[in-house]
Amino acid sequence: MATTFKQKVLLLGATGETGKSILQGLLEDKDSFDVQILVRPASAGKPQVKALAERGTTLRIADIQGPIESLVDALTGVDVLISAIDFANTLAQINLAAAAKKAGVKRFVPCSFTTVVPPGGVMSIRDTKEEVNQHIRKLYLPYTIVDVGYWYQLSFPTLPSGRVDYASLFKTKFDIHNGGSTPTMITDLRDIGRFVALIIKDQRTMNKSVFAYGDFLSENEIFDIMETLSGENIERKYISADGMAAQRARAAAALKADPDNFHAHVGKSKVDYEYSKYVRGDNTPEYARYLGYLDARELYPDFRPKRFREFAQELLDGKLEKPYGQWVV
Repeated sequence: MATTFKQKVLLLGATGETGKSILQGLLEDKDSFDVQILVRPASAGKPQVKALAERGTTLRIADIQGPIESLVDALTGVDVLISAIDFANTLAQINLAAAAKKAGVKRFVPCSFTTVVPPGGVMSIRDTKEEVNQHIRKLYLPYTIVDVGYWYQLSFPTLPSGRVDYASLFKTKFDIHNGGSTPTMITDLRDIGRFVALIIKDQRTMNKSVFAYGDFLSENEIFDIMETLSGENIERKYISADGMAAQRARAAAALKADPDNFHAHVGKSKVDYEYSKYVRGDNTPEYARYLGYLDARELYPDFRPKRFREFAQELLDGKLEKPYGQWVV
Protein backbone atom coordinates (compact mmCIF):
# COMPACT_ATOMS: atom_id res chain seq x y z
CA MET A 1 0.00 0.00 0.00
CA ALA A 2 1.42 3.42 -0.97
CA THR A 3 2.17 5.91 1.79
CA THR A 4 0.01 9.04 2.14
CA PHE A 5 2.22 11.43 4.12
CA LYS A 6 4.61 13.86 2.46
CA GLN A 7 8.07 12.36 2.55
CA LYS A 8 11.21 14.45 2.92
CA VAL A 9 13.45 13.18 0.12
CA LEU A 10 17.11 14.15 -0.14
CA LEU A 11 18.72 13.58 -3.56
CA LEU A 12 22.46 13.38 -4.20
CA GLY A 13 23.65 13.81 -7.80
CA ALA A 14 20.74 15.89 -9.06
CA THR A 15 22.76 17.46 -11.88
CA GLY A 16 23.75 14.13 -13.45
CA GLU A 17 21.74 12.36 -16.16
CA THR A 18 20.00 9.89 -13.84
CA GLY A 19 19.74 12.48 -11.07
CA LYS A 20 17.97 14.95 -13.34
CA SER A 21 15.40 12.32 -14.24
CA ILE A 22 14.84 11.42 -10.59
CA LEU A 23 14.48 15.07 -9.62
CA GLN A 24 11.89 15.61 -12.35
CA GLY A 25 9.96 12.52 -11.27
CA LEU A 26 9.87 13.71 -7.67
CA LEU A 27 8.85 17.25 -8.57
CA GLU A 28 6.00 15.92 -10.69
CA ASP A 29 4.52 14.54 -7.46
CA LYS A 30 4.82 17.52 -5.11
CA ASP A 31 1.88 16.30 -3.02
CA SER A 32 3.96 13.29 -1.96
CA PHE A 33 7.46 14.71 -1.61
CA ASP A 34 9.36 17.57 -0.01
CA VAL A 35 12.40 17.49 -2.29
CA GLN A 36 15.82 18.60 -1.09
CA ILE A 37 19.23 18.36 -2.76
CA LEU A 38 22.49 17.22 -1.16
CA VAL A 39 25.41 19.18 -2.62
CA ARG A 40 29.15 19.03 -2.05
CA PRO A 41 30.67 22.33 -0.80
CA ALA A 42 32.79 22.56 -3.97
CA SER A 43 29.67 22.41 -6.14
CA ALA A 44 27.40 24.73 -4.20
CA GLY A 45 28.29 27.80 -6.26
CA LYS A 46 27.88 26.20 -9.69
CA PRO A 47 25.15 27.69 -11.91
CA GLN A 48 23.46 24.32 -12.46
CA VAL A 49 23.25 23.84 -8.69
CA LYS A 50 21.87 27.31 -8.08
CA ALA A 51 19.25 26.60 -10.72
CA LEU A 52 17.96 23.70 -8.61
CA ALA A 53 16.77 26.10 -5.93
CA GLU A 54 14.69 27.87 -8.55
CA ARG A 55 12.78 24.63 -9.12
CA GLY A 56 11.41 24.61 -5.59
CA THR A 57 14.09 22.56 -3.89
CA THR A 58 16.16 23.23 -0.78
CA LEU A 59 19.93 22.71 -0.79
CA ARG A 60 21.77 20.87 1.96
CA ILE A 61 25.54 21.26 1.73
CA ALA A 62 27.87 18.58 3.05
CA ASP A 63 31.09 16.77 2.22
CA ILE A 64 30.01 13.18 1.69
CA GLN A 65 33.57 11.97 2.27
CA GLY A 66 34.11 14.16 5.33
CA PRO A 67 33.65 13.34 9.02
CA ILE A 68 30.56 11.23 9.59
CA GLU A 69 29.22 13.40 12.40
CA SER A 70 29.04 16.50 10.20
CA LEU A 71 27.34 14.43 7.52
CA VAL A 72 24.86 13.12 10.09
CA ASP A 73 23.74 16.70 10.72
CA ALA A 74 23.02 17.13 7.00
CA LEU A 75 20.95 13.92 6.89
CA THR A 76 18.90 14.45 10.04
CA GLY A 77 15.17 14.50 9.43
CA VAL A 78 15.39 12.80 6.03
CA ASP A 79 12.84 10.11 5.20
CA VAL A 80 14.37 8.90 1.94
CA LEU A 81 17.95 9.43 0.78
CA ILE A 82 18.50 8.78 -2.93
CA SER A 83 21.97 8.63 -4.43
CA ALA A 84 22.60 9.21 -8.13
CA ILE A 85 26.32 9.72 -7.55
CA ASP A 86 28.79 9.52 -10.43
CA PHE A 87 30.54 6.19 -10.90
CA ALA A 88 33.98 7.53 -9.98
CA ASN A 89 32.70 8.24 -6.46
CA THR A 90 30.53 5.16 -5.99
CA LEU A 91 32.39 3.95 -2.91
CA ALA A 92 31.85 7.30 -1.17
CA GLN A 93 28.37 5.93 -0.49
CA ILE A 94 29.87 3.70 2.19
CA ASN A 95 30.52 6.80 4.28
CA LEU A 96 27.13 8.18 3.28
CA ALA A 97 25.36 4.99 4.40
CA ALA A 98 27.09 5.04 7.77
CA ALA A 99 25.94 8.62 8.31
CA ALA A 100 22.41 7.77 7.12
CA LYS A 101 22.21 4.99 9.70
CA LYS A 102 23.24 7.33 12.51
CA ALA A 103 20.88 10.04 11.30
CA GLY A 104 17.90 7.69 11.31
CA VAL A 105 17.19 7.88 7.56
CA LYS A 106 14.16 5.69 6.93
CA ARG A 107 15.15 4.45 3.46
CA PHE A 108 18.38 4.66 1.46
CA VAL A 109 18.26 4.20 -2.31
CA PRO A 110 21.89 3.72 -3.38
CA CYS A 111 23.08 4.44 -6.88
CA SER A 112 22.31 1.30 -8.83
CA PHE A 113 20.05 2.26 -11.79
CA THR A 114 21.78 -0.14 -14.15
CA THR A 115 21.04 -3.41 -15.97
CA VAL A 116 20.15 -6.60 -14.15
CA VAL A 117 23.36 -8.57 -13.72
CA PRO A 118 24.78 -10.71 -10.91
CA PRO A 119 27.84 -9.59 -8.94
CA GLY A 120 31.08 -11.49 -9.13
CA GLY A 121 33.13 -10.73 -12.22
CA VAL A 122 30.47 -10.24 -14.88
CA MET A 123 30.46 -6.44 -14.87
CA SER A 124 32.89 -4.26 -12.93
CA ILE A 125 30.32 -1.50 -12.38
CA ARG A 126 27.98 -3.98 -10.72
CA ASP A 127 30.74 -5.32 -8.49
CA THR A 128 31.61 -1.84 -7.23
CA LYS A 129 27.96 -1.04 -6.58
CA GLU A 130 27.59 -4.35 -4.77
CA GLU A 131 30.28 -3.33 -2.27
CA VAL A 132 27.99 -0.48 -1.27
CA ASN A 133 24.89 -2.68 -1.18
CA GLN A 134 26.51 -5.22 1.10
CA HIS A 135 27.75 -2.47 3.42
CA ILE A 136 24.18 -1.14 3.68
CA ARG A 137 22.97 -4.60 4.70
CA LYS A 138 25.73 -4.91 7.30
CA LEU A 139 24.50 -1.66 8.84
CA TYR A 140 20.90 -2.93 8.97
CA LEU A 141 19.95 0.28 7.14
CA PRO A 142 16.54 0.22 5.40
CA TYR A 143 17.09 0.31 1.63
CA THR A 144 15.65 -0.17 -1.82
CA ILE A 145 17.78 -1.02 -4.86
CA VAL A 146 16.40 0.05 -8.24
CA ASP A 147 17.66 -1.22 -11.59
CA VAL A 148 16.33 0.12 -14.86
CA GLY A 149 17.85 -1.80 -17.75
CA TYR A 150 19.70 0.12 -20.47
CA TRP A 151 18.62 3.57 -21.67
CA TYR A 152 16.81 4.08 -24.95
CA GLN A 153 19.08 7.10 -25.31
CA LEU A 154 22.08 4.75 -25.65
CA SER A 155 20.39 1.94 -27.59
CA PHE A 156 19.41 3.35 -30.97
CA PRO A 157 21.59 3.00 -34.09
CA THR A 158 22.77 5.98 -36.09
CA LEU A 159 21.38 6.50 -39.60
CA PRO A 160 23.16 6.94 -42.96
CA SER A 161 21.56 10.38 -43.34
CA GLY A 162 22.94 11.59 -40.00
CA ARG A 163 19.40 12.47 -38.99
CA VAL A 164 19.76 11.29 -35.38
CA ASP A 165 23.38 12.25 -34.83
CA TYR A 166 22.29 15.29 -32.82
CA ALA A 167 21.10 13.01 -29.99
CA SER A 168 23.64 10.18 -30.25
CA LEU A 169 26.47 9.73 -27.79
CA PHE A 170 28.24 7.68 -30.46
CA LYS A 171 29.86 8.89 -33.70
CA THR A 172 28.49 5.79 -35.39
CA LYS A 173 26.49 2.97 -33.88
CA PHE A 174 25.54 -0.01 -36.01
CA ASP A 175 27.09 -3.00 -34.21
CA ILE A 176 24.94 -6.10 -33.77
CA HIS A 177 26.13 -8.43 -31.01
CA ASN A 178 25.96 -12.22 -30.96
CA GLY A 179 23.47 -12.38 -33.81
CA GLY A 180 21.26 -9.60 -32.46
CA SER A 181 18.41 -11.85 -31.34
CA THR A 182 18.82 -11.68 -27.55
CA PRO A 183 16.18 -9.38 -26.02
CA THR A 184 17.12 -6.98 -23.25
CA MET A 185 15.26 -4.57 -21.00
CA ILE A 186 15.52 -0.91 -22.04
CA THR A 187 14.02 2.25 -20.56
CA ASP A 188 13.55 5.89 -21.50
CA LEU A 189 15.86 7.89 -19.25
CA ARG A 190 12.99 10.29 -18.59
CA ASP A 191 10.87 7.50 -17.08
CA ILE A 192 13.45 6.49 -14.47
CA GLY A 193 12.44 9.29 -12.12
CA ARG A 194 8.75 8.45 -12.49
CA PHE A 195 9.44 4.84 -11.58
CA VAL A 196 11.54 5.92 -8.58
CA ALA A 197 8.76 8.20 -7.31
CA LEU A 198 6.35 5.27 -7.31
CA ILE A 199 8.84 2.85 -5.75
CA ILE A 200 9.81 4.99 -2.75
CA LYS A 201 6.17 5.58 -1.78
CA ASP A 202 5.58 1.84 -1.60
CA GLN A 203 6.26 -0.11 1.59
CA ARG A 204 6.30 -3.34 -0.43
CA THR A 205 9.67 -2.30 -1.87
CA MET A 206 11.39 -1.76 1.49
CA ASN A 207 14.56 -3.86 1.75
CA LYS A 208 13.96 -5.19 -1.76
CA SER A 209 15.47 -4.88 -5.22
CA VAL A 210 13.12 -3.65 -7.93
CA PHE A 211 13.55 -3.75 -11.71
CA ALA A 212 11.83 -1.26 -13.99
CA TYR A 213 11.81 -1.06 -17.77
CA GLY A 214 9.93 0.42 -20.69
CA ASP A 215 10.46 -2.19 -23.40
CA PHE A 216 12.01 -5.61 -23.96
CA LEU A 217 13.63 -5.79 -27.39
CA SER A 218 16.53 -7.36 -29.23
CA GLU A 219 19.02 -5.33 -31.23
CA ASN A 220 17.48 -6.66 -34.45
CA GLU A 221 14.06 -5.42 -33.33
CA ILE A 222 15.47 -2.00 -32.42
CA PHE A 223 17.16 -1.68 -35.81
CA ASP A 224 13.96 -2.80 -37.56
CA ILE A 225 11.92 -0.13 -35.76
CA MET A 226 14.42 2.57 -36.69
CA GLU A 227 14.45 1.44 -40.34
CA THR A 228 10.65 1.32 -40.55
CA LEU A 229 10.12 4.76 -39.03
CA SER A 230 13.02 6.48 -40.83
CA GLY A 231 12.69 4.80 -44.23
CA GLU A 232 16.48 4.27 -44.25
CA ASN A 233 18.51 1.07 -44.50
CA ILE A 234 20.97 0.80 -41.64
CA GLU A 235 24.32 -0.92 -42.02
CA ARG A 236 24.67 -3.81 -39.59
CA LYS A 237 28.10 -4.88 -38.39
CA TYR A 238 27.87 -8.28 -36.75
CA ILE A 239 30.18 -9.11 -33.85
CA SER A 240 30.31 -12.73 -32.69
CA ALA A 241 30.34 -13.91 -29.08
CA ASP A 242 34.01 -14.82 -29.53
CA GLY A 243 34.72 -11.38 -30.92
CA MET A 244 33.00 -9.81 -27.93
CA ALA A 245 35.04 -11.93 -25.53
CA ALA A 246 38.20 -10.74 -27.28
CA GLN A 247 37.07 -7.11 -27.00
CA ARG A 248 36.40 -7.63 -23.32
CA ALA A 249 39.86 -9.09 -22.74
CA ARG A 250 41.52 -6.16 -24.54
CA ALA A 251 39.49 -3.65 -22.54
CA ALA A 252 40.42 -5.34 -19.27
CA ALA A 253 44.11 -5.32 -20.22
CA ALA A 254 43.97 -1.62 -21.16
CA LEU A 255 42.39 -0.75 -17.82
CA LYS A 256 44.88 -2.85 -15.88
CA ALA A 257 47.75 -1.09 -17.65
CA ASP A 258 46.33 2.37 -16.88
CA PRO A 259 43.79 2.14 -14.03
CA ASP A 260 43.40 5.90 -13.72
CA ASN A 261 42.49 6.37 -17.38
CA PHE A 262 38.88 7.53 -17.64
CA HIS A 263 38.49 6.36 -21.23
CA ALA A 264 39.79 2.91 -20.26
CA HIS A 265 37.05 2.70 -17.61
CA VAL A 266 34.42 3.74 -20.17
CA GLY A 267 35.69 1.17 -22.67
CA LYS A 268 35.66 -1.64 -20.10
CA SER A 269 32.18 -0.66 -18.95
CA LYS A 270 30.82 -0.64 -22.51
CA VAL A 271 32.03 -4.14 -23.38
CA ASP A 272 30.95 -5.51 -19.99
CA TYR A 273 27.43 -4.24 -20.62
CA GLU A 274 27.37 -5.75 -24.11
CA TYR A 275 28.66 -9.14 -22.95
CA SER A 276 26.20 -9.32 -20.07
CA LYS A 277 23.21 -8.29 -22.18
CA TYR A 278 23.86 -10.15 -25.40
CA VAL A 279 26.02 -13.18 -24.57
CA ARG A 280 24.96 -14.07 -21.04
CA GLY A 281 21.44 -12.67 -21.50
CA ASP A 282 21.30 -11.33 -17.94
CA ASN A 283 19.12 -8.25 -18.42
CA THR A 284 15.72 -9.93 -18.67
CA PRO A 285 12.56 -9.93 -16.52
CA GLU A 286 12.88 -13.70 -16.05
CA TYR A 287 16.43 -13.49 -14.71
CA ALA A 288 15.56 -10.48 -12.52
CA ARG A 289 12.78 -12.47 -10.87
CA TYR A 290 15.18 -15.39 -10.40
CA LEU A 291 17.53 -13.03 -8.54
CA GLY A 292 14.67 -11.97 -6.27
CA TYR A 293 13.73 -8.61 -7.79
CA LEU A 294 10.21 -7.19 -7.69
CA ASP A 295 8.76 -6.08 -11.04
CA ALA A 296 7.77 -2.39 -11.13
CA ARG A 297 5.51 -3.03 -14.12
CA GLU A 298 3.49 -5.47 -12.00
CA LEU A 299 3.57 -3.28 -8.89
CA TYR A 300 2.26 -0.21 -10.75
CA PRO A 301 0.06 -1.41 -13.62
CA ASP A 302 -1.52 2.05 -14.06
CA PHE A 303 1.82 3.65 -14.95
CA ARG A 304 2.53 3.46 -18.66
CA PRO A 305 6.23 3.90 -19.47
CA LYS A 306 7.17 5.18 -22.91
CA ARG A 307 7.73 2.40 -25.45
CA PHE A 308 10.79 2.42 -27.68
CA ARG A 309 8.77 3.05 -30.84
CA GLU A 310 7.37 6.25 -29.30
CA PHE A 311 10.86 7.31 -28.30
CA ALA A 312 12.19 6.58 -31.81
CA GLN A 313 9.55 8.81 -33.38
CA GLU A 314 10.48 11.67 -31.04
CA LEU A 315 14.12 11.06 -31.93
CA LEU A 316 13.39 11.27 -35.65
CA ASP A 317 11.30 14.40 -35.10
CA GLY A 318 14.32 16.16 -33.57
CA LYS A 319 12.76 16.51 -30.11
CA LEU A 320 15.38 14.88 -27.90
CA GLU A 321 18.68 15.83 -26.27
CA LYS A 322 21.97 13.98 -26.28
CA PRO A 323 22.88 12.49 -22.89
CA TYR A 324 26.11 13.65 -21.30
CA GLY A 325 26.19 16.95 -23.16
CA GLN A 326 29.16 17.22 -25.48
CA TRP A 327 30.61 13.75 -24.89
CA VAL A 328 31.21 11.66 -28.00
CA VAL A 329 32.26 8.00 -27.90
